[in-house]
Amino acid sequence: MAKVTHFEILGRDGEKTRTFYSELFGWEYQVIPEMDYGMVAPQEGAIGGGIGSAQGGAPPHATFYVEVDDVQASLDKAVTLGGKVIVPCTEIPDMVTFAIFQDIDGNQIGLAKSAQR
Repeated sequence: MAKVTHFEILGRDGEKTRTFYSELFGWEYQVIPEMDYGMVAPQEGAIGGGIGSAQGGAPPHATFYVEVDDVQASLDKAVTLGGKVIVPCTEIPDMVTFAIFQDIDGNQIGLAKSAQR
């Protein structure tokens, strides 16, 4: 069974969104300024995530990522089942290959394969 391995919360203003969750949950971030994105380190028994700004006119939203063996094959299967590609298969060298699709009800779900796998 595929596992949820990462979450992402994207707001209108990444810094304000990170501050909100830091004050609410005590989360600390490793900020990547050029991306206006902060990585939340995984805690024992929990997954890590990221908080930043929604890009390209996208509305604020939350996405969870499912670890898969083959991102492109899983994305293709999602489309075959009626899903829609939101972000095509994308590689961040030495980190992750990911994609985002919209399911049949409009939910955005991420697919990911860590470079360490």
